[in-house]
Amino acid sequence: MHDLDRRGRLRVLAVCCCSLFVVGLDNTIVNLALPAIATDLHAGYTGLQWTVDAYTLVLAALLMLAGSVADRIGRRRVFRTGLLLFGLGSLLCSVATGTGTLIAARVLQAVGGSMLNPVAMSIITNTFTERRERASAIGVWGAVIGLSMALGPLLGGVLVATAGWRAIFWINVPVVVAAFLAAARFVPESRAERPRRIDPLGQVLVALVLAGVTFAIIESPAHGPTSPLILGVVAVALASGAGYAVHARRHPEPLIDLRFFASAPFTGATVVAVAAFASMGGFLFLSALYLQQVRGWSALHAGLLTLPMAAMTAVLPPVSGRLVGSRGTRLPLLIGGTGIAAAGALFTGLGPATPVWYLVVSFAVFGVGFGFVNAPITTSAVSGMPDSRAGVAAAVASTSRQVGATLGVAVLGTIATAGAGGGVSLTDAALPSWLVMLGCGLLIVVLGAATTGRWARATAERVRLVDDPVVLPTR
Repeated sequence: MHDLDRRGRLRVLAVCCCSLFVVGLDNTIVNLALPAIATDLHAGYTGLQWTVDAYTLVLAALLMLAGSVADRIGRRRVFRTGLLLFGLGSLLCSVATGTGTLIAARVLQAVGGSMLNPVAMSIITNTFTERRERASAIGVWGAVIGLSMALGPLLGGVLVATAGWRAIFWINVPVVVAAFLAAARFVPESRAERPRRIDPLGQVLVALVLAGVTFAIIESPAHGPTSPLILGVVAVALASGAGYAVHARRHPEPLIDLRFFASAPFTGATVVAVAAFASMGGFLFLSALYLQQVRGWSALHAGLLTLPMAAMTAVLPPVSGRLVGSRGTRLPLLIGGTGIAAAGALFTGLGPATPVWYLVVSFAVFGVGFGFVNAPITTSAVSGMPDSRAGVAAAVASTSRQVGATLGVAVLGTIATAGAGGGVSLTDAALPSWLVMLGCGLLIVVLGAATTGRWARATAERVRLVDDPVVLPTR
């Protein structure tokens, strides 16, 4: 890695960013295609929720495992395997003939995607070893992720309107093929000098918790919250969570070290990531249904209306990053939480004849909130951590983002679609969902104030000293 000249390092960055772009894009591009998928595949609301959540759920479950495996057997090898699986999953999505096959292909997509995001980050940090150059490269990485998520709804609307919903998947294939070939030529192989131990039992237990909670939320309207199936799934999720708590205390390098949560900034960052991305996931899911099913607009028209949100989400993260660098994480978190809460309040006013200017303002306000809140999450997560654990803490923050996106579609989507299924209009049924978003914004504000002060920094320092004790010289 260290023998690469500047041009070689930039090639590596370009290859990584291409893969990150399509993975981030698939987090959001599907939402504008949901009404078309529902019509073509005769999918109900539950099937649409699983179409989105199958992807984010598997990403959340496998991100940390993929990073550990790559450190052990080779980052380029895992990265190229991820590209192959992601491309194959995308191809299968584009030819799916039913909701079940589409969801299964989305799972395969996500298995590949889980090998791209954390592994690409490891490749970048090991390629750019000079501190300032590495910071610039990571800044580009963050901008690509933000841009891909922001452009997803717009690009999805354009593709659905011009080429059909299947185009949102097959567009990934040429990008993946190009990145696969370029990685073989330009990305050197690398491994960690001291790779973390793989924790298979911890991985299974965490996956059972995430899958159980998501299944119970999405499927409870159809089966009933007190049905044996739902109660059994909840029991398995609770038992898995309790089992992981016991396992993590005994394993020398657990998948997620529970001691990290004694750090207030780390815990705050984790909850903020879940709340912010739950708001984003719920917003994208419900706004796609509202704009097309309630207002009757085309996918292209609906995609264009997301431009105010996309613009704010793309432009503001660098501003937020500069604020983090100069004034810390508190101010961006307060601004971001306030923006999300304000957007939730504005969305409660949506109806069948809401003026377009109101939609534009509401979407822009949400974009401001999300644009400010995303940048400080990783900084807060690694605050006070020793260098040896900073990567793991950042990986937990990335996992929390995917957990949030999954729960947003599950919780906000289920609240709204369950009510709409009972004969209530979608706009009325979505009112409690928007109030949940408002609550998420207020929670971010509270955590932004509570986990960024002197007390919070002291808790992070205690975690650092326990994990990486420093022997002070004696006089």
